Parts: sequence; structure tokens; C-alpha cells
Amino acid sequence: MKALIVIDMQNDFIDGALGTAEAVLIVPNVKKKIQAHLAAGGTGIYTRDTHTEDYLSTQEGRNLPVVHCIKGTPGWEIADGIYVDGCQIVDKPSFGSTELPKILAEIPNLESIELVGLCTDICVISNAMILKAAFPEVPITVDSSCCAGVSPESHENALKAMAVCQIKIA
Repeated sequence: MKALIVIDMQNDFIDGALGTAEAVLIVPNVKKKIQAHLAAGGTGIYTRDTHTEDYLSTQEGRNLPVVHCIKGTPGWEIADGIYVDGCQIVDKPSFGSTELPKILAEIPNLESIELVGLCTDICVISNAMILKAAFPEVPITVDSSCCAGVSPESHENALKAMAVCQIKIA
């Protein structure tokens, strides 16, 4: 079974509080990737950055003082047309999810893992590294045309860092 992990394709990261022009541009690519993956019989898992009203008092909030992805707000929601019914959503309070490896470990005959989403240089790389540590023998790919970073430069730096760690960049 092939797994597609859709990282934080939420309104606040696309065109909301932390949105970028690059994030808006990848939305059609992500939609096509999800449709093709599921049509081929793969499984899809979504992560959702999830914070509470006290976000600014957390370590992340003190270092990134932009209120975003507050549970229950429009910015927290996965963007229209991205989520496919029946796929699992994992709420995560920080950059990387420690739940993803547990979920993926339950998939029989896990052949490969592919990641797409936002932000390449924060949450995509964090989850890719967690998954590489948990599944060192499972091929992991990041589709660069379906990711965007905080800036184009930090996106490229993250892709290079993941490639050095034997994560395939497509």
C-alpha cells in the first residue's frame, strides 16, 4: 500500500495569516496529486496544525507570534477541495506528528510514503524526518511541485536537507 501524507493544507497557510503566493500556486497540483493517488488505490492521511487560544503563550507562539490555525476557526480548516471524505485527519499541536508513524505502522504492506503540503521548511521536513527515522527501509518521497515554504529560498534549502537524508525529491 502506498501512503500519501497531506501536510497542513489549511486556509491559514494558503491565503490566511501565514499564507504565501507560492502556497496558493501549489493548490491545483496538490488536488491533482491526491485524486491520482487515491484513484490508484493508495491511502491518504492529512495533518492539521492545531493550536488553542493560548497559542501566543506557547514556545512556538513566542517564537512565531502570528496567531494561526486556532481549532474551530476558518483558518484551521483544510482548504476547500483538498480533503477527500474517508481519509484520516491527524491534528498536531507542533511541527511534526508523533502519531503519523503509529498510523502508518498499521498499514499492511506499506510500500512507500509520499509527502505534499505546507510548509516545506517547517512541517513537511519535520514530518519527513520523523517518518524516515520510523521507517528507514520504506522509500519516502516529497513532491516539490506540491510543496511551498515560508520563502522560495527556505523551500529549496529544506528540499536539499531532505535529499541529503535519503528522502527522494520529485
